[in-house]
Amino acid sequence: MLKTLPATSHHLTVCEANFIRLKKLLNNYLLDEVFFESINPNQSSLKINFLVLSKTKHTIILEAKQSGDKKNIHSNFILRIQISLDARLAEVISYQGEKPLPFFINQSKRQSSDEKLQQNQFLTEWLESIFISGISGKEQISNLLNNV
Repeated sequence: MLKTLPATSHHLTVCEANFIRLKKLLNNYLLDEVFFESINPNQSSLKINFLVLSKTKHTIILEAKQSGDKKNIHSNFILRIQISLDARLAEVISYQGEKPLPFFINQSKRQSSDEKLQQNQFLTEWLESIFISGISGKEQISNLLNNV
């Protein structure tokens, strides 16, 4: 038995898990734009936006954006995600506008050799933090206010 998993197998597992998380979060990919606001324990909030840039029968290109107040600029970022509906995979294709270099191109001084894995792992951790901290959509907030 293998003591360590091959890099490809691990990468596919991460992308499959991200597909499932995004599918839950984005209501089965039915809407072209979804807004959320995070509910943080320290009374701050972050705006989270998912926008479909391109949609075909088999793939969706999604832009995921998080922004906070001007004091907390380190929490602002933009991810581009390619979702393969038939393969059930979600893979980061760009972080902050920078794409990871394929393994066969000479190593960039600005990027590490496992940049692609790091970006997909970041997506995993970010989606998990959204589920843990909680979110609320505009519809949910207005429904709560109307029922009070």
